[in-house]
Amino acid sequence: MIESLSLPEFPAGHVWLCGAGPGDPGLLTLHALHALRHADVIVHDALIGSDILGLADSNATLIYAGKRGGQSASQGGISAQLVTLAKADKRVLRLKGGDPFMFGRGFEEAEALAKCGIPFRVISGISAGIGGLAAAGIPVTHRDVNTAVSFVTGHDADTDWAAISAATPVIVIYMGLKRIAQIAAALIAAGRSMEEPVAVVTNASLPSQKILESTLGAVETDLAKTPMSPPAIICVGGTVPLPRSLLRGE
Repeated sequence: MIESLSLPEFPAGHVWLCGAGPGDPGLLTLHALHALRHADVIVHDALIGSDILGLADSNATLIYAGKRGGQSASQGGISAQLVTLAKADKRVLRLKGGDPFMFGRGFEEAEALAKCGIPFRVISGISAGIGGLAAAGIPVTHRDVNTAVSFVTGHDADTDWAAISAATPVIVIYMGLKRIAQIAAALIAAGRSMEEPVAVVTNASLPSQKILESTLGAVETDLAKTPMSPPAIICVGGTVPLPRSLLRGE
């Protein structure tokens, strides 16, 4: 039982920057569950589902701070809100999908809190690039395939895909669904094979999870035939076609 564990106190006036994992409530850490049960206010992003929010104390105030679906909140505004709530002597949980420091801008929030003298704790979460792909039966490393892996955001148009292509055999791409055609073309131009395996996983770890397996040369066409919506994680490389049944215990 979680009550029997010696977990840290969540004092009033503190902010916990917490990762909620890829979506499945079972992938929450014990620290995250502890925080949910004790927070006065939960400032959450768009990736946090109702199953996870339902674990919060019934008296907790839920504040949506998502950046999708036309309800974009500015990063500066979110950070300022965390400071204001903490100064009001609230136990503030900033709940973010995945891990707060993996393309989650958690460090920017930590900087803002530190500058204002607000005590905070960082609670790591299972990143979608690892846990989400595992839920789809895709390991990010395999001893016969790769000894290194790159985690990259596909959001930035200035990414040096040639350098990334040369760096590691397996590439895991966050926020790259809208730019997948450009990314695939850039990797092919950098020397990757058009036949290199690609997997696109949406809603990773959730019952609504979908997996599209393709290749660099065909992924744009395949996605046109089978449209998929964010949030998505993309894996490029030789770990994609490894047998799913072995990893799922079937």
